[in-house]
Amino acid sequence: MSLPKSLSENMSLPLIGAPLFIVSNPDLVIAQCRSGIIGSFPALNARPESLLDDWLSQIKEALAEPSDGPVAPFAVNQICHPSNTRLEHDVRLCVKHQVPIVITSLSPPAEIVQAVHSYGGLVFHDVINVRHAQKAAEQGVDGLILVAAGAGGHAGPLSPFALVQEVRQWFEGTIILSGSIASGEAVAASLAMGADLAYSGTRFIATKEANAESEYKQMLVEGAAKDIVYSSLFTGVSGNYLKPSISRAGLDPDNLPEGDKDLMDFEKLSGGSKAWKDIWGAGQGLGAIQSVEDTASVVEQMKTEFKQAVQHLAQSPWA
Repeated sequence: MSLPKSLSENMSLPLIGAPLFIVSNPDLVIAQCRSGIIGSFPALNARPESLLDDWLSQIKEALAEPSDGPVAPFAVNQICHPSNTRLEHDVRLCVKHQVPIVITSLSPPAEIVQAVHSYGGLVFHDVINVRHAQKAAEQGVDGLILVAAGAGGHAGPLSPFALVQEVRQWFEGTIILSGSIASGEAVAASLAMGADLAYSGTRFIATKEANAESEYKQMLVEGAAKDIVYSSLFTGVSGNYLKPSISRAGLDPDNLPEGDKDLMDFEKLSGGSKAWKDIWGAGQGLGAIQSVEDTASVVEQMKTEFKQAVQHLAQSPWA
């Protein structure tokens, strides 16, 4: 496994809080990092684009304040797609502020890798299959985020067991596993399979700091895996969404047409489109969410669950 010391020495749990479109904000990121896990947000959440500079300054200042425990680094997600006309502007700001980790999505980011490496930063890239992973590795990324079946938002269809095993055979960088990870036990299982870090998004939507409607958070508390539907209708790319939010919008979640990938426009998704704004994303692990709590409490619970899972394995007659 390959995990840079700059990360492991400043974390209390091997976990990244995934960047959540619309939902992630400085308050959530700061709370995650000061709880000892990597916090992240999509650059596109800062609107207008001039707000990104302020957000980065705010996060850096908050994380520099004294703390009783480890303060993890933060990450910014960049969407590498033609519809993202802000990409060059937002990457320049990441370089200016020397953002520790840049998470890239969609197209393999050769130019971004060069820019981030210029100041010693790390680049982790989202992938849903081995072919995409190989393309990203060829561009020199430091880590691969394996978005497996059951992950919230734009998830892939592959089992995490298959995806981690096949990528680990040839990739020597950092592997981060995403897919139904909403508990400390799931974090421990990710490491047991060969990942270096786990990746959790849905669990942090149901926190007090998250920029999500109260109805969204409550829907997660009341939901289970059966309440998730996998559809390409809303953005043109297949993803996992909450059935009740689809029904509330007047659609039949069990009879959705296919989406058109050519119509995908990430810059407009928070405006007129229903995706993320009205049709809410969630992963299959939402059954672990029992209440809406502050982020520090969620992380503390996951730490306890993680330690118990590791102890359970150590005490197993098979250990």
